[in-house]
Amino acid sequence: MPPNVVRSSSRPPERIIIEAVSPALDDGRHAVKRIVGEELVVEADIFKDGHDRLAAQARWCGPGGGWQTAPLRYDYDSDRWFARILLDRTGTWEFTVEAWTDRFTTWRVELEKKFAAGQAIHSELLEGAAMVDAAARAASDGDRSLLMRIAGELRDPERGPAERAVAAQNAELRALMARHHAPDDRTEYPQVFRVRVDRTRARFGSWYEFFPRSCGEPGVHGRFVDAERALYRIAAMGFDVVYLPPIHPIGLTSRKGKNNSLTAEPGDVGSPWAIGGEGGGHTAVASELGTLAEWDRFARTARSLGVEIALDYALQCSPDHPWLKEHPEWFFVRPDGTIKYAENPPKKYQDIYPLDFWCDDREALWQACKDIVLFWVAHGVTIFRVDNPHTKALAFWEWLIEEVQQQHPDVLFLAEAFTRPKRMRWLAKAGFTQSYTYFTWRTTAEELKDYFTELTQGPMKEYYRGNFFINTPDILPEHLQKGGRAAFRIRLLLAATLGPTYGIYSGYEVGENTPLRAGSEEYLDSEKYELRHRDYSVKDSLAAEITQLNRVRREHPALQRYDNLSFHPCDNPNILFYLKRAPGPVGDVMVAINCDWSKEQGGWVEVPLEVLGIAADELYMVEDLVTGARYEWRGSRNYVRLDPAGQPGHLFRLVRNYIDVEVT
Repeated sequence: MPPNVVRSSSRPPERIIIEAVSPALDDGRHAVKRIVGEELVVEADIFKDGHDRLAAQARWCGPGGGWQTAPLRYDYDSDRWFARILLDRTGTWEFTVEAWTDRFTTWRVELEKKFAAGQAIHSELLEGAAMVDAAARAASDGDRSLLMRIAGELRDPERGPAERAVAAQNAELRALMARHHAPDDRTEYPQVFRVRVDRTRARFGSWYEFFPRSCGEPGVHGRFVDAERALYRIAAMGFDVVYLPPIHPIGLTSRKGKNNSLTAEPGDVGSPWAIGGEGGGHTAVASELGTLAEWDRFARTARSLGVEIALDYALQCSPDHPWLKEHPEWFFVRPDGTIKYAENPPKKYQDIYPLDFWCDDREALWQACKDIVLFWVAHGVTIFRVDNPHTKALAFWEWLIEEVQQQHPDVLFLAEAFTRPKRMRWLAKAGFTQSYTYFTWRTTAEELKDYFTELTQGPMKEYYRGNFFINTPDILPEHLQKGGRAAFRIRLLLAATLGPTYGIYSGYEVGENTPLRAGSEEYLDSEKYELRHRDYSVKDSLAAEITQLNRVRREHPALQRYDNLSFHPCDNPNILFYLKRAPGPVGDVMVAINCDWSKEQGGWVEVPLEVLGIAADELYMVEDLVTGARYEWRGSRNYVRLDPAGQPGHLFRLVRNYIDVEVT
């Protein structure tokens, strides 16, 4: 061995190089995500030394099926190979890539070149005949006889070179050789990659969060039958999903009072997240809400209205939860024998105990947690909004989600993880279908552009599906506190058009925005600790706007996708201008929104004419999908003026081939 040369590992030398396989997430450690009905585009760089022709294919396996193949085509200049696979069912798919030297095609191309150049091809014809003979030996009877006949023609000295060369180019021969000629250097990429394919609701939906216990008459604890009536109002606004906080018995020990006070007064209802009491734990319903049979009726009504139920999955226990007596080993026990309650300094949660997911009896604990999910799936729940998953064992979520989706591939999981970016991203990689985002705190046009570019154009687009909740029971952002109705309308437009899935917490439509105190994101008289009766018929309700916006979202596929977003310039930094593309007759949607809730803003937006197929001097028309107003535009630069008190944004569709229409 020459000096300074390090011997390679025991892995055999590679005759064909396969690299940069995509889509791949952490080199196959986690699955990328797709939606049923989409095509998976498999790509790889494949090459070798010399001038031999290569062949390659993607090997793939769908849920419950055997392995199949799809040929890879290539770009000659880049050595980049491609295949498309239709993802026609939900579940976990697998794929890899393999390649080999296509010796028959290499021979055939070289033969054709030599013959065209007038060179002798006798030896080449004999080489080809030998390859065809080898393929014949591997073929079935019908193909074998045909291959043997063609091999004879290739070596037949009675035939002239031209006739034999023509036989070599026979299309039927090429097909037979592709089927039966065994490669001698087949190379398979050593990694198998996974793809998690979900149903459409994983990508697109409008969410509405509400507390069933607040659906009763003023001062009266609501029941499931009251919440059932609320479903009709929510469905009429066009929401696809209702998200409910925990509906289980609430503990009495250390129950929180109004506004999170440490002492509960008589009649205080406590926090729904303090789960467990005399009535049971995570598989029981609070008696104040009704019975399990009444819950089942609520679930049936939701289903009949086309509304899915997302139930809060909060893995913690009140001091009164049955598990405290049955399985004290599942909790964090202090040296003095007491059990540690939850804390996130300076916040303290004296009414709940966290679970020890790495306790000695963790297998039983994990199974019990899985059984909770399966119980509620059997009672009509199709989505689980998971409370603070980043505070539980990360490995647990990877295990749980895979276990549940093996039995119920259509069940979805939303991670409520307002935490550091790497942990948020890992939870999405580990299997969470959707994730909360930092949208709530991104307010300027530049912040929104940067954040959504990161989500939809970079590596995160392969696995991170944001659910853009505008507010939550925990989060009343400063801009809603100070911006009033204008801020509510602007944030609604942004959330509903930038991303395909968004959500609001009940009370948003009537403009609730009073904080607990200055500088706090907590609501005054938070519904987390008390009943909250609302009059949804108030004059300034946003219900009509929400209804119209949800209708537009359902009618326009461009607003139902995550990866079709592109931002375009506006000379006013307060105006965000973007395009969402979609094929078909409904087509693209352009959006211009004033991100400044305090005053009117105007500016020149730059329409991407080339992308839209519009000539530089062409006259065209855009129609506002909300107001119906039409505007005649020409060229790339066009002016918009947006008033947060009147019309804070435009949702434009391009009107093609118009004649004699009224123009605003």
